[in-house]
Amino acid sequence: MASLFRNRLFLFSACMMIKVSVAWTILFETGPSLRILLTEVPFILIAYTLVEYLAKKRKMLWYLIVDFLITLLFFALVIYYKHFGVIATYHVLGQAKQVGAVKKSIFSVIEPSYFLMFADIVLVGVLLRFKNKAPRFRRVVTTPISFKIVRRVALASIVLCTLSVLPNRGALNENVKAEKMGILNYEIYNLVDRKKEEVISANAISQPVIDELKNKSAVTAPQLFGSAQGKNLIIIQMESFQNFLIHLTVDGTEVTPNLNRLAASSYYFPRFYQQIGQGNTSDAEFLTNTSYYVPPNGPASQVYAKKDLPSLPKLLEDQGYTTMNFNTNTVTFWNRDDLYKAVGFDKYYDKAFFKDEDAFFYGASDEVLYRKTAEELQSYQDQGQPFYAHIISMSSHNPFTIPASKYHMTLPDRYENTFVGDYIRAENYADYALGLFIQDLKARGLWDNSLVVVYGDHRGLPLFSLKDEDKALMKEILGHDYAEKDLINVPLMIAGGGIDHPAVQMQLGGQVDTMPTVANLLGVSLSNYVHFGQDLFNQTAYNLLPQRYYLPTGSFVNNEELFMSGKGFEDGSVLTLAGNSESHQSATEDEFNRALGLLQLSDSYVSQLPDRTEEEE
Repeated sequence: MASLFRNRLFLFSACMMIKVSVAWTILFETGPSLRILLTEVPFILIAYTLVEYLAKKRKMLWYLIVDFLITLLFFALVIYYKHFGVIATYHVLGQAKQVGAVKKSIFSVIEPSYFLMFADIVLVGVLLRFKNKAPRFRRVVTTPISFKIVRRVALASIVLCTLSVLPNRGALNENVKAEKMGILNYEIYNLVDRKKEEVISANAISQPVIDELKNKSAVTAPQLFGSAQGKNLIIIQMESFQNFLIHLTVDGTEVTPNLNRLAASSYYFPRFYQQIGQGNTSDAEFLTNTSYYVPPNGPASQVYAKKDLPSLPKLLEDQGYTTMNFNTNTVTFWNRDDLYKAVGFDKYYDKAFFKDEDAFFYGASDEVLYRKTAEELQSYQDQGQPFYAHIISMSSHNPFTIPASKYHMTLPDRYENTFVGDYIRAENYADYALGLFIQDLKARGLWDNSLVVVYGDHRGLPLFSLKDEDKALMKEILGHDYAEKDLINVPLMIAGGGIDHPAVQMQLGGQVDTMPTVANLLGVSLSNYVHFGQDLFNQTAYNLLPQRYYLPTGSFVNNEELFMSGKGFEDGSVLTLAGNSESHQSATEDEFNRALGLLQLSDSYVSQLPDRTEEEE
């Protein structure tokens, strides 16, 4: 038995144990524990016993290959988690073609120390090259292992892996599930699990059923219905823009002076929350234009791309509007070309139109985006053609390192060379460019003839990749530790002609609510349109916002709290939306079940929509 601890099986397993401990330190709040011995180690032993059993020649080469592949998996999971705060599964492989476009964002979270995970591979490779000069190492790697021991180790490991997986299959919180199962077991489980969510019959899905789950009250004479009827619609999606930036000053300097003025002259919703999934920016576009929730796995622009989606563009097209999208990036990024066909935009303007003029990050600058967009919109106005323009800003994209020529504020020394400082400076530039656009719209006579909606697409500052100095700056800004409730809070403003009584609207809202709210103002009936959001001007007493992907499945926001599920409801946690994070729990199990029910209804409804015909392609 002693020989078991003096051979290649033990050597490689011990090295992998170190890497597992490092990964657990980063991926789980509790860090590494003895659970590793019951979850990760058995999987590792299965992998290496397979090498012992199957590899007749060059066993050490196969050991190194298996070591490299598992290490690469841990490395990728750590990087993805640091960027997105999510433990990735095979579903993210669909994003592989996007990696080249976002490499700056990815590289920004990579610490040089992470590459030490590969150190054992290099060291063993060198020792193998000179093994004749290292007799003790040569004995370790060449000593044969009894197949009886290999079989016993493999069998025991399979039993332990099974006992880790089976009791935890029902856990809703993906991070909890990964910790209980073990990372490697969790990845394999997701790969082989083919259990599909129960699909509710389309005949059983109706607006009254949805409204009951949302606890919506009936409205017979909606306020502000048609108050902007006949006006153009301009919706501006602000990249990575979080709500805490509004009215923020840094040592007396406003970060967003133009948006501050807009908030004072518009309907401003500070209690508004992202509901995106894996598709990030493109998911925000999907939510805004459809009022459906994002799919459970994969970006909406891929999962729902072939569907004939009911949408705001199609509703407005029926009202005689021309509908279009403006984005300086290439339209194929995140499969947006298919998304735009699915939601029915008449046309789109992408990198080919903006020609990378004054470019940084992913295309032409926001200044160019807004200038050329305003010129194009005026041409429609001159023709007397009402339009809906969805404009996607991009210059304030992660990692927020905008060119020095775009600096429009001076930061105090404590903000220099910090992620928070870069973020604030990038969003200050985005605010500056937006201010130019607003002035341009007013000068061209477009502002008074348009309903203008501005919102943040998703969080900018990842919770899990901030350094200590960044966390300290955020606590200085917020007055409390930066948390998930701050992460998902983005602003919504509705402005433009016809907004005669601007006010701060304190009702709760989410991105799924944008479309029905806008439809109400434009006088567009949704009586024959199944939707999961609510008109924020006429449903002010209560809202329920299911969350996905960036928060554990089963999480939701209600009027008072953000609830985050654990293995289920009972072991979930709450953060109060106002003030500090300590409060009594108002979130109920009924809300938990209703939130899950809403997601299931949306998934079922959209999945059963007809595919687009060839004429629509």
